[in-house]
Amino acid sequence: MTHGPKARVPFRRRRDEKTDYRRRLKLLRSGLPRAVVRKTLRNTIVQIVSYDQTGDRVIASAVGTELYKYGWNHNAGNISAAYLTGFLAGKRAKAKGVDVVVLDIGLSTPTRGSKVFASLKGLLDAGLDIPHDEGVLPSQERMEGKHISEDVMRSFREVKAKLEAK
Repeated sequence: MTHGPKARVPFRRRRDEKTDYRRRLKLLRSGLPRAVVRKTLRNTIVQIVSYDQTGDRVIASAVGTELYKYGWNHNAGNISAAYLTGFLAGKRAKAKGVDVVVLDIGLSTPTRGSKVFASLKGLLDAGLDIPHDEGVLPSQERMEGKHISEDVMRSFREVKAKLEAK
């Protein structure tokens, strides 16, 4: 890092590698709310966020651990749980009148069929309009958890039916 009286220190969130300000500015210039998807090892967090002068305002959100209330008894960090979390957040956003959003994956690497795009598929199935390429979405079998076990597939269908009925 440079030093001296004229050294320019980058923003803290840039130094901590938490925010890409160029990408954020492009998303904000669209004027649409953002579907912010963040993944951890054990969880997926999906928020519908709109820009405000005083700070971002969360319109609707869902966290993977909320699925346990609907009968999900598996890991909240897998692709099936990411889809269901996106579906739940999309339902909540539709209930608040949000129709069109843009996807914000932050610093996650955009890999075809990843948890981030499973959440995108959940948001799309909930009825939100999001610009995307169909090639990045995971297959239906992977979202249902067929690659994990039959028990996950059964739980996936039960929880999705409960979320649709809600």
